[in-house]
Amino acid sequence: MTFNRRGFLIGGGAGIGLVIAWGLWPRRYAPTLVANPGETPFGAWLKIGTDGHVTVAVPQVEHGQGVYTTLPQIVADELGADWRTVGVEPAPLNPLYANPVGLHDLFEGLFDRLPQGTPQPPMLTGGSSSIRMFEQACRAAGAGARALLCMAAAKRWDADWTEVAVEAGFCTHAGKRIRFAELAEAAATFTLPDPLPLGIQGAGKLAGTSVPRIDTAAKVDGSANFAGDVRLADMVHAAIRQAPVGGRLTKVDRAAADRIRGVLSVVENPRWVAAVATTWWAAHKALDALAPRFENAAPLPDTRSIDAALDAALARPGTTMTSVGDVAATFQGAKLVTATYRAGLGLHAGIETRSATASFSNGRLELWLATQAPGLARTAAARAAGLGEDSVVVHPMLIGGSFGAALKPDIAEQAAILALKLRRPVSLVWSRGEESLHDPYRAPAVAKMAARLAPNGAILGWSAKIAAPSTGAEMARRMMPGLATEAALIGVRGDRYAVAGATPAYRIPAYAIDHHAAEIGIPTGHLRGGAHGYTAFFTECFLDELAHVAQSEPMSFRIGMLGSAPRLARCLSTAAALGGWNGGVAGSGQGIAAHAFRGSYIAVMAEAHLGPDQRPVVDRLVAAVDCGAQINPDIVRQQIEGGLIFGLAGALGASTGITRGLADARGFDTIALPRLGDTPDITVELIRSEEAPGGVGELGVPAVAPAIANALHASTGFRIRNLPLRPAA
Repeated sequence: MTFNRRGFLIGGGAGIGLVIAWGLWPRRYAPTLVANPGETPFGAWLKIGTDGHVTVAVPQVEHGQGVYTTLPQIVADELGADWRTVGVEPAPLNPLYANPVGLHDLFEGLFDRLPQGTPQPPMLTGGSSSIRMFEQACRAAGAGARALLCMAAAKRWDADWTEVAVEAGFCTHAGKRIRFAELAEAAATFTLPDPLPLGIQGAGKLAGTSVPRIDTAAKVDGSANFAGDVRLADMVHAAIRQAPVGGRLTKVDRAAADRIRGVLSVVENPRWVAAVATTWWAAHKALDALAPRFENAAPLPDTRSIDAALDAALARPGTTMTSVGDVAATFQGAKLVTATYRAGLGLHAGIETRSATASFSNGRLELWLATQAPGLARTAAARAAGLGEDSVVVHPMLIGGSFGAALKPDIAEQAAILALKLRRPVSLVWSRGEESLHDPYRAPAVAKMAARLAPNGAILGWSAKIAAPSTGAEMARRMMPGLATEAALIGVRGDRYAVAGATPAYRIPAYAIDHHAAEIGIPTGHLRGGAHGYTAFFTECFLDELAHVAQSEPMSFRIGMLGSAPRLARCLSTAAALGGWNGGVAGSGQGIAAHAFRGSYIAVMAEAHLGPDQRPVVDRLVAAVDCGAQINPDIVRQQIEGGLIFGLAGALGASTGITRGLADARGFDTIALPRLGDTPDITVELIRSEEAPGGVGELGVPAVAPAIANALHASTGFRIRNLPLRPAA
């Protein structure tokens, strides 16, 4: 094994292939990629087997966003591999795969004020960060492997290695060619060039092409395994019921549960009770028979108390999170345009409910679970089980649409406790009702918007006062409890996560964004798009109101303020042109909105009307997207289309009220999710760009609700200022 100054780690063995890795931040850790027959576990990214297969270790969880294809595609592009031979496996837990970009974006820079490395960024899937964080590392890994393979081939052919090319899994030169697999052993003995030869020798044929997704076939034929699919010898099944927030378990009817056929055990915890049986259905029926009772010392929150808490927070002085110019002076003595907007609790509503399989034997706990932060899940499980982290192994599984819910480690804690208590492998699956009752909801929010217009209609001043829970601080304490998090929060006033996306992308001489922290008594968390899901609604709807007051056409009103944001202006003009924008005139049913998010830009034009039951009906969505360079255009399109549908669900439903501390919504039938028949005609235009790739996974969500709300105003003449959109609200 040899090191060189560029941070590569290479190695090999007789007849068993080559592994090559590019050391990511921090670089003092050794790779721990697991060896399979025919492979050598040196490095962190890439394995080439003796049968010619190429396996890429992916440190991001696949929950539908296509990362099991895009990151391997980058490696294969630089390597010159045949895409048909490329496979993927989850990367092992290792600080080599730390994701500081994801940590920064998810928490809106909360930890930036601490010295570098405190806390150490975790392995984390979030913040639309996968390509932005790992593209260069993947390119370097592929390019390094390619160079070594070309050197090995050149020695056989007595040629200059820089003249050797790669093509579809072969090294080629002067009419000769040889498979990567045959060169692996020899390639391990060469030294990497410095600098690395990126994008040459035949590399670069896969980037920007829509290669088939690696995970599609298994998901279509049902062979893809999720956490609830894991089956172990002597395994039992568990269902769980948890207390309302702040509650404690006080009573269960064990005798009634014992009468359910197949029930094996009942496990009580101060915060929950689990029934264990030979099948999950028997365990679930046993929970009903247990009839668990919980008690709360504090009053239980409900929708009315949550609204009151938000209104009270808005009435108190807030904390200015960002500002330009002097808004107070601009507003003094002026006639202002004002409006108040509200957004309710947002539900994740993933197809897969939270699931985990756990096994404890010989002092070692193994967990197969859906998690976006495997290291943090391991820490939580070890703490709950009273074990050292070295005694806990986490196997990250495919996730059936997390949307941020799998950042919460509670399922890991519960499964760990059950495995230790039962001393048998256990599969724990939450019911749909439990998933809704204990969802880490997207926070509710209220915004008091105000602006001053010049006589010519230009915006002179802008104020957004937003009351919302401090979700960023709450998530940090929940996911990463400890001194580093508390140090990051010392002296912090206001929560940047809670108002993320509220800073207007438009040229406004004076503006201020204030956060009014609210205590609502309900835990909140990250939902796809984060606070952008409501701040874009506040901003883009209010802009539409201002355009009407200024007697200006809404699209040109926006573009006139985007001189410093040409990419967003182009998205707006493209969406308008594709959609046949007619100015959003009264009766047209057309609305438009735009948003800049994680280095990418989107504009959405919607056509909508009210149905006979006075519920919104969306007829058409047209989106124009500039997300920089695209690794796989089909996956980008899929993510935008999925984001548009996700945003549509959030605009029309995917929310819940609260009664006595519990969600009113218990299943898909109660949250008005769009069905196939409700899905509008969708057009997505991807604008070609050579800029660095921006985030895509969440990009399609924020602009949908305001575009629909603006379209409904154009259709009906009245303004809906509540999310979800309800005309009677």
